Amino acid sequence: MGLRVWHSIMTSPVWGNVGVGIAWLITICLLVAGALGCLVPVLPGQLILLIAAVGHRLMLGPGSGLKWWSFVVLGGLMVLSQSLEIASGAAGTRWFGGTRWGAAGALLGTLVGLFFLPFGLLVGPLLGAILFELALARKETKPAVISGVGSVVGTLAGMGVKIAIGALMILWFFLDVFLIR
Repeated sequence: MGLRVWHSIMTSPVWGNVGVGIAWLITICLLVAGALGCLVPVLPGQLILLIAAVGHRLMLGPGSGLKWWSFVVLGGLMVLSQSLEIASGAAGTRWFGGTRWGAAGALLGTLVGLFFLPFGLLVGPLLGAILFELALARKETKPAVISGVGSVVGTLAGMGVKIAIGALMILWFFLDVFLIR
């Protein structure tokens, strides 16, 4: 169904406010799914939140209350969140005294761990940091394990940041729809 047809159905006199209600129901469902996705590593939470905003604008048109620059803000927050989540394991490794090799291992472990969700997001950086510290940085077992634990702490911190940015995206959506003119 084309966008013009969908928009005409949503705003037709026959449907009245029912079309607007359906649009809001779809938007709220997507926002809830996006919020859950920020908590559950398997779902792409920020992407779903961005899709909710785009879908809301497509369904309701200019009357949706969303401005074009909101999509730039929401997209930027999504990219920031994903970047911080991926880099957080490496940052945790360095924070706990790991070498650049350990940080590289944590980053590689994070990328490999994406294929083994949800546990891969914690086990991947841990194993990557430990293995790279042992094999490439020539560290002893105890400092290598401490670097690996740092990658897990960093990854968990990155997940916390992901949740906070998801909440900020939802807040921005409602602020733009209802308050920003």
